Amino acid sequence: MTDSTNIENEGYALPEKKVHQGLENLIKRINGRIIIAAFASHITRLAHVVKIAENLGKKIALDGRSMKTNIEVAIEAGFFKPKKGTLIPIEEAGNYPPNKVVVLMTGAQGEEFSSLNRASNKSHTKFSLHKGDTIILSASIVPGNELQVQKMKDGLSRQGVKIISYRTPGEDFVHATGHGNKEDIKWLHKKTHPKFFIPIHGHHYHLELHKELALELGMPEENIAVPDNGSVIEISANGEKMTMRKEKAPAGLMMVDGISIGDTQDVVIRDRVMLAKDGMFVIIALVDQKTGKLKKSPDLISRGFVYLKENQELLRQVRIIIKKGVEDVVIRNNLVDLDYIKANLGETVSKFLYQKTAKRPLVIPVVLSI
Repeated sequence: MTDSTNIENEGYALPEKKVHQGLENLIKRINGRIIIAAFASHITRLAHVVKIAENLGKKIALDGRSMKTNIEVAIEAGFFKPKKGTLIPIEEAGNYPPNKVVVLMTGAQGEEFSSLNRASNKSHTKFSLHKGDTIILSASIVPGNELQVQKMKDGLSRQGVKIISYRTPGEDFVHATGHGNKEDIKWLHKKTHPKFFIPIHGHHYHLELHKELALELGMPEENIAVPDNGSVIEISANGEKMTMRKEKAPAGLMMVDGISIGDTQDVVIRDRVMLAKDGMFVIIALVDQKTGKLKKSPDLISRGFVYLKENQELLRQVRIIIKKGVEDVVIRNNLVDLDYIKANLGETVSKFLYQKTAKRPLVIPVVLSI
Protein backbone atom coordinates (compact mmCIF):
# COMPACT_ATOMS: atom_id res chain seq x y z
CA MET A 1 0.00 0.00 0.00
CA THR A 2 1.55 3.28 -1.11
CA ASP A 3 0.68 6.97 -0.84
CA SER A 4 -0.72 8.44 -4.07
CA THR A 5 -1.13 12.12 -3.12
CA ASN A 6 1.66 13.55 -5.31
CA ILE A 7 1.49 11.06 -8.17
CA GLU A 8 0.86 13.97 -10.60
CA ASN A 9 4.06 15.79 -9.59
CA GLU A 10 6.95 14.92 -11.88
CA GLY A 11 10.47 14.31 -10.58
CA TYR A 12 11.56 13.85 -6.98
CA ALA A 13 10.24 15.71 -3.95
CA LEU A 14 12.49 18.26 -2.25
CA PRO A 15 14.73 16.44 0.26
CA GLU A 16 14.23 17.28 3.92
CA LYS A 17 17.93 18.15 4.35
CA LYS A 18 17.38 21.26 2.20
CA VAL A 19 14.67 22.39 4.61
CA HIS A 20 17.04 21.78 7.52
CA GLN A 21 19.63 23.99 5.82
CA GLY A 22 17.02 26.63 4.99
CA LEU A 23 15.77 26.84 8.57
CA GLU A 24 19.35 26.99 9.85
CA ASN A 25 20.12 29.90 7.51
CA LEU A 26 17.03 31.80 8.68
CA ILE A 27 17.65 31.22 12.38
CA LYS A 28 21.23 32.45 11.98
CA ARG A 29 20.25 35.47 9.86
CA ILE A 30 17.13 36.81 11.56
CA ASN A 31 17.92 39.32 14.29
CA GLY A 32 14.84 39.10 16.47
CA ARG A 33 12.41 36.65 17.97
CA ILE A 34 11.51 33.70 15.72
CA ILE A 35 8.27 31.74 15.95
CA ILE A 36 8.18 28.52 13.92
CA ALA A 37 4.85 26.78 13.30
CA ALA A 38 5.15 23.20 12.10
CA PHE A 39 3.41 19.84 12.29
CA ALA A 40 4.00 18.47 15.78
CA SER A 41 4.53 15.02 14.27
CA HIS A 42 7.56 16.15 12.23
CA ILE A 43 10.04 15.15 14.93
CA THR A 44 13.12 15.16 12.66
CA ARG A 45 12.56 18.79 11.69
CA LEU A 46 11.70 19.89 15.21
CA ALA A 47 14.79 18.17 16.63
CA HIS A 48 16.95 19.91 14.04
CA VAL A 49 15.51 23.32 14.98
CA VAL A 50 16.24 22.61 18.66
CA LYS A 51 19.81 21.61 17.80
CA ILE A 52 20.41 24.74 15.68
CA ALA A 53 19.01 27.06 18.34
CA GLU A 54 21.02 25.35 21.05
CA ASN A 55 24.26 25.73 19.07
CA LEU A 56 23.51 29.45 18.69
CA GLY A 57 22.86 29.89 22.40
CA LYS A 58 19.12 30.40 21.98
CA LYS A 59 16.32 29.11 24.19
CA ILE A 60 13.46 27.04 22.76
CA ALA A 61 9.95 27.74 24.04
CA LEU A 62 7.36 25.07 23.26
CA ASP A 63 3.64 25.74 22.92
CA GLY A 64 0.73 23.55 21.92
CA ARG A 65 -0.25 20.32 23.63
CA SER A 66 0.77 18.03 20.76
CA MET A 67 4.03 19.92 20.28
CA LYS A 68 5.03 19.55 23.93
CA THR A 69 3.89 15.92 24.12
CA ASN A 70 5.72 14.83 20.96
CA ILE A 71 8.96 16.54 21.97
CA GLU A 72 8.78 14.93 25.42
CA VAL A 73 8.22 11.48 23.88
CA ALA A 74 11.10 11.97 21.43
CA ILE A 75 13.45 12.95 24.26
CA GLU A 76 12.35 10.00 26.42
CA ALA A 77 12.90 7.66 23.46
CA GLY A 78 16.43 8.98 23.05
CA PHE A 79 15.81 10.48 19.61
CA PHE A 80 17.64 13.62 20.68
CA LYS A 81 18.82 15.11 23.97
CA PRO A 82 18.83 18.89 24.37
CA LYS A 83 20.98 20.38 27.10
CA LYS A 84 19.38 21.14 30.42
CA GLY A 85 17.74 24.58 30.31
CA THR A 86 17.44 24.77 26.51
CA LEU A 87 13.70 24.06 26.55
CA ILE A 88 11.64 26.60 28.48
CA PRO A 89 7.90 27.09 29.15
CA ILE A 90 6.13 29.52 26.83
CA GLU A 91 5.42 31.79 29.82
CA GLU A 92 9.17 32.46 30.13
CA ALA A 93 9.71 33.48 26.50
CA GLY A 94 9.41 37.15 27.44
CA ASN A 95 12.19 36.85 30.03
CA TYR A 96 14.91 36.68 27.36
CA PRO A 97 16.12 39.10 24.66
CA PRO A 98 14.17 38.59 21.39
CA ASN A 99 17.25 37.34 19.54
CA LYS A 100 17.81 34.66 22.18
CA VAL A 101 14.46 32.87 21.80
CA VAL A 102 12.96 30.53 19.21
CA VAL A 103 9.34 29.51 19.77
CA LEU A 104 8.04 26.21 18.38
CA MET A 105 4.25 26.30 18.02
CA THR A 106 1.36 24.35 16.62
CA GLY A 107 -1.07 26.05 14.25
CA ALA A 108 0.44 26.17 10.76
CA GLN A 109 -3.00 25.17 9.40
CA GLY A 110 -4.85 27.97 11.22
CA GLU A 111 -6.71 25.55 13.49
CA GLU A 112 -9.17 27.51 15.63
CA PHE A 113 -7.70 26.72 19.05
CA SER A 114 -4.08 26.22 18.03
CA SER A 115 -1.33 28.26 19.68
CA LEU A 116 -0.43 30.40 16.68
CA ASN A 117 -4.04 31.14 15.78
CA ARG A 118 -4.75 32.27 19.35
CA ALA A 119 -1.67 34.49 19.18
CA SER A 120 -2.94 35.93 15.89
CA ASN A 121 -6.31 36.94 17.36
CA LYS A 122 -4.81 38.00 20.72
CA SER A 123 -6.72 35.36 22.69
CA HIS A 124 -3.55 33.58 23.86
CA THR A 125 -3.28 34.05 27.63
CA LYS A 126 0.41 33.17 28.01
CA PHE A 127 2.06 34.59 24.90
CA SER A 128 1.77 37.73 22.81
CA LEU A 129 3.42 38.79 19.58
CA HIS A 130 5.54 41.93 19.21
CA LYS A 131 6.30 44.10 16.22
CA GLY A 132 9.50 42.79 14.65
CA ASP A 133 8.82 39.11 15.38
CA THR A 134 9.28 36.69 12.47
CA ILE A 135 6.79 33.88 11.89
CA ILE A 136 8.01 30.89 9.86
CA LEU A 137 5.18 28.67 8.62
CA SER A 138 7.08 25.43 8.11
CA ALA A 139 4.20 23.57 6.46
CA SER A 140 2.21 23.74 3.25
CA ILE A 141 -1.52 24.47 3.41
CA VAL A 142 -3.64 21.32 3.53
CA PRO A 143 -6.41 21.60 0.88
CA GLY A 144 -9.53 22.95 2.56
CA ASN A 145 -7.64 25.06 5.11
CA GLU A 146 -6.92 28.00 2.80
CA LEU A 147 -9.46 30.42 4.30
CA GLN A 148 -8.58 29.78 7.94
CA VAL A 149 -4.85 30.08 7.22
CA GLN A 150 -5.42 33.35 5.37
CA LYS A 151 -7.52 34.70 8.25
CA MET A 152 -4.73 33.79 10.67
CA LYS A 153 -2.09 35.45 8.47
CA ASP A 154 -4.21 38.62 8.36
CA GLY A 155 -4.31 38.65 12.17
CA LEU A 156 -0.55 38.17 12.33
CA SER A 157 0.10 40.92 9.79
CA ARG A 158 -1.98 43.41 11.79
CA GLN A 159 0.46 42.95 14.67
CA GLY A 160 3.46 44.01 12.60
CA VAL A 161 5.20 40.65 12.33
CA LYS A 162 7.00 39.29 9.27
CA ILE A 163 5.65 36.04 7.82
CA ILE A 164 7.80 33.56 5.88
CA SER A 165 6.15 30.55 4.26
CA TYR A 166 6.91 28.03 1.55
CA ARG A 167 5.35 30.52 -0.88
CA THR A 168 7.54 33.47 0.11
CA PRO A 169 9.73 34.32 -2.92
CA GLY A 170 13.46 34.68 -2.46
CA GLU A 171 13.57 32.93 0.91
CA ASP A 172 15.27 29.70 1.94
CA PHE A 173 13.30 26.46 1.87
CA VAL A 174 11.11 26.17 4.99
CA HIS A 175 9.04 23.12 4.04
CA ALA A 176 9.23 19.96 1.97
CA THR A 177 6.26 17.74 1.31
CA GLY A 178 6.03 14.45 3.16
CA HIS A 179 4.39 12.87 0.11
CA GLY A 180 6.65 11.38 -2.55
CA ASN A 181 6.50 12.70 -6.11
CA LYS A 182 6.18 10.43 -9.13
CA GLU A 183 9.88 9.48 -9.30
CA ASP A 184 9.97 8.79 -5.54
CA ILE A 185 6.99 6.47 -5.93
CA LYS A 186 8.54 4.78 -8.95
CA TRP A 187 11.79 4.25 -7.01
CA LEU A 188 9.84 2.65 -4.15
CA HIS A 189 8.10 0.22 -6.52
CA LYS A 190 11.39 -0.80 -8.11
CA LYS A 191 13.04 -1.36 -4.73
CA THR A 192 10.23 -3.39 -3.15
CA HIS A 193 8.89 -5.44 -6.10
CA PRO A 194 5.48 -6.03 -4.45
CA LYS A 195 3.41 -9.06 -5.40
CA PHE A 196 0.14 -7.24 -4.66
CA PHE A 197 -0.46 -3.51 -4.73
CA ILE A 198 -3.17 -1.23 -3.30
CA PRO A 199 -2.79 2.52 -4.01
CA ILE A 200 -3.99 4.61 -1.06
CA HIS A 201 -4.12 8.22 0.25
CA GLY A 202 -5.45 10.52 -2.43
CA HIS A 203 -8.56 11.12 -4.50
CA HIS A 204 -9.76 8.19 -6.61
CA TYR A 205 -8.24 9.90 -9.65
CA HIS A 206 -4.81 9.78 -7.96
CA LEU A 207 -5.26 6.10 -7.11
CA GLU A 208 -6.02 5.32 -10.76
CA LEU A 209 -2.91 7.22 -11.89
CA HIS A 210 -0.88 5.21 -9.38
CA LYS A 211 -2.36 2.00 -10.79
CA GLU A 212 -1.33 3.08 -14.31
CA LEU A 213 2.22 3.66 -13.08
CA ALA A 214 2.33 0.18 -11.52
CA LEU A 215 1.11 -1.34 -14.81
CA GLU A 216 3.82 0.56 -16.71
CA LEU A 217 6.37 -0.97 -14.34
CA GLY A 218 5.18 -4.46 -15.28
CA MET A 219 2.79 -5.36 -12.48
CA PRO A 220 -0.10 -7.70 -13.46
CA GLU A 221 -3.47 -5.90 -13.37
CA GLU A 222 -5.10 -8.76 -11.44
CA ASN A 223 -2.66 -8.08 -8.58
CA ILE A 224 -3.74 -4.43 -8.23
CA ALA A 225 -6.84 -3.29 -6.33
CA VAL A 226 -8.02 0.34 -6.42
CA PRO A 227 -10.25 0.75 -3.36
CA ASP A 228 -12.89 3.19 -2.20
CA ASN A 229 -13.56 3.88 1.46
CA GLY A 230 -15.17 0.74 2.82
CA SER A 231 -13.83 -1.61 0.15
CA VAL A 232 -13.13 -5.14 1.39
CA ILE A 233 -10.05 -6.70 -0.20
CA GLU A 234 -9.34 -10.39 0.35
CA ILE A 235 -6.05 -12.21 -0.11
CA SER A 236 -6.32 -15.98 -0.44
CA ALA A 237 -4.97 -18.24 2.32
CA ASN A 238 -2.04 -19.34 0.16
CA GLY A 239 -1.20 -15.74 -0.73
CA GLU A 240 -1.61 -16.33 -4.46
CA LYS A 241 -4.72 -14.28 -5.26
CA MET A 242 -6.22 -10.91 -4.32
CA THR A 243 -9.88 -10.05 -4.92
CA MET A 244 -12.15 -7.14 -4.07
CA ARG A 245 -15.39 -8.35 -2.51
CA LYS A 246 -18.79 -6.95 -3.49
CA GLU A 247 -19.84 -6.16 0.07
CA LYS A 248 -18.66 -2.96 1.75
CA ALA A 249 -17.57 -2.25 5.30
CA PRO A 250 -19.22 0.70 7.11
CA ALA A 251 -17.12 3.75 6.27
CA GLY A 252 -19.47 6.74 6.22
CA LEU A 253 -19.59 9.71 8.55
CA MET A 254 -20.83 8.85 12.03
CA MET A 255 -22.96 11.31 13.95
CA VAL A 256 -22.10 11.83 17.62
CA ASP A 257 -25.10 13.42 19.34
CA GLY A 258 -24.76 13.65 23.09
CA ILE A 259 -24.50 10.08 24.35
CA SER A 260 -25.96 8.73 21.11
CA ILE A 261 -23.54 7.59 18.42
CA GLY A 262 -24.43 6.78 14.84
CA ASP A 263 -28.21 6.34 15.07
CA THR A 264 -29.43 9.92 14.49
CA GLN A 265 -32.20 9.91 11.88
CA ASP A 266 -32.03 12.03 8.72
CA VAL A 267 -35.15 13.95 9.76
CA VAL A 268 -33.37 15.13 12.92
CA ILE A 269 -30.45 16.45 10.89
CA ARG A 270 -32.84 18.11 8.43
CA ASP A 271 -34.70 19.88 11.24
CA ARG A 272 -31.45 21.11 12.78
CA VAL A 273 -30.29 22.50 9.45
CA MET A 274 -33.59 24.37 9.07
CA LEU A 275 -33.35 25.72 12.62
CA ALA A 276 -29.78 26.89 12.08
CA LYS A 277 -30.55 28.51 8.73
CA ASP A 278 -33.97 30.17 9.14
CA GLY A 279 -35.09 29.58 12.72
CA MET A 280 -38.47 28.30 13.89
CA PHE A 281 -42.09 29.50 13.84
CA VAL A 282 -44.54 28.01 16.34
CA ILE A 283 -48.33 28.16 15.97
CA ILE A 284 -50.51 27.48 19.01
CA ALA A 285 -54.20 27.19 18.14
CA LEU A 286 -57.19 26.26 20.34
CA VAL A 287 -60.06 24.64 18.41
CA ASP A 288 -63.60 24.19 19.71
CA GLN A 289 -64.30 20.44 19.56
CA LYS A 290 -67.99 21.02 18.82
CA THR A 291 -67.94 23.88 16.28
CA GLY A 292 -64.49 23.37 14.73
CA LYS A 293 -63.75 27.07 15.06
CA LEU A 294 -60.86 28.80 16.80
CA LYS A 295 -61.61 29.70 20.40
CA LYS A 296 -59.27 32.69 20.21
CA SER A 297 -56.64 34.28 18.02
CA PRO A 298 -53.72 31.83 17.68
CA ASP A 299 -50.46 32.50 19.53
CA LEU A 300 -47.39 32.84 17.33
CA ILE A 301 -43.80 32.35 18.51
CA SER A 302 -40.73 33.17 16.42
CA ARG A 303 -37.17 32.15 17.30
CA GLY A 304 -34.38 33.07 14.89
CA PHE A 305 -36.90 33.85 12.12
CA VAL A 306 -38.38 37.37 12.37
CA TYR A 307 -38.68 39.94 15.16
CA LEU A 308 -42.39 39.86 15.97
CA LYS A 309 -42.76 43.48 17.06
CA GLU A 310 -41.51 44.70 13.69
CA ASN A 311 -43.61 42.28 11.60
CA GLN A 312 -47.16 42.79 12.86
CA GLU A 313 -48.65 42.87 9.35
CA LEU A 314 -47.05 39.52 8.52
CA LEU A 315 -48.46 38.03 11.72
CA ARG A 316 -51.92 39.42 10.98
CA GLN A 317 -51.91 37.68 7.60
CA VAL A 318 -50.66 34.43 9.15
CA ARG A 319 -53.54 34.49 11.68
CA ILE A 320 -56.04 34.90 8.82
CA ILE A 321 -54.51 31.91 7.01
CA ILE A 322 -54.64 29.81 10.19
CA LYS A 323 -58.31 30.69 10.86
CA LYS A 324 -59.30 29.91 7.28
CA GLY A 325 -57.19 26.75 7.21
CA VAL A 326 -58.76 25.30 10.37
CA GLU A 327 -62.33 26.07 9.36
CA ASP A 328 -61.88 24.81 5.78
CA VAL A 329 -60.55 21.46 7.01
CA VAL A 330 -63.50 21.02 9.40
CA ILE A 331 -66.06 21.94 6.73
CA ARG A 332 -64.43 19.68 4.12
CA ASN A 333 -64.15 16.63 6.38
CA ASN A 334 -67.19 17.35 8.54
CA LEU A 335 -65.16 16.56 11.67
CA VAL A 336 -62.39 17.98 13.85
CA ASP A 337 -59.30 15.97 12.85
CA LEU A 338 -56.41 17.52 14.80
CA ASP A 339 -53.68 15.58 12.98
CA TYR A 340 -55.00 16.66 9.59
CA ILE A 341 -55.37 20.26 10.76
CA LYS A 342 -51.76 20.32 11.99
CA ALA A 343 -50.40 18.87 8.74
CA ASN A 344 -52.42 21.32 6.67
CA LEU A 345 -51.37 24.33 8.76
CA GLY A 346 -47.70 23.35 8.62
CA GLU A 347 -47.75 23.16 4.84
CA THR A 348 -49.83 26.28 4.08
CA VAL A 349 -48.10 28.55 6.61
CA SER A 350 -44.65 27.37 5.48
CA LYS A 351 -45.47 28.21 1.85
CA PHE A 352 -46.87 31.61 2.81
CA LEU A 353 -43.84 32.54 4.93
CA TYR A 354 -41.48 31.61 2.11
CA GLN A 355 -43.48 33.74 -0.37
CA LYS A 356 -43.30 36.75 1.97
CA THR A 357 -39.77 36.41 3.40
CA ALA A 358 -37.83 33.98 1.15
CA LYS A 359 -37.06 32.01 4.33
CA ARG A 360 -38.05 28.48 5.31
CA PRO A 361 -38.29 28.35 9.10
CA LEU A 362 -39.19 25.11 10.83
CA VAL A 363 -42.97 25.52 11.28
CA ILE A 364 -44.35 23.73 14.34
CA PRO A 365 -48.16 23.77 14.59
CA VAL A 366 -49.59 22.94 18.02
CA VAL A 367 -53.36 22.39 17.77
CA LEU A 368 -55.39 21.72 20.91
CA SER A 369 -59.11 21.01 21.19
CA ILE A 370 -61.33 22.07 24.08
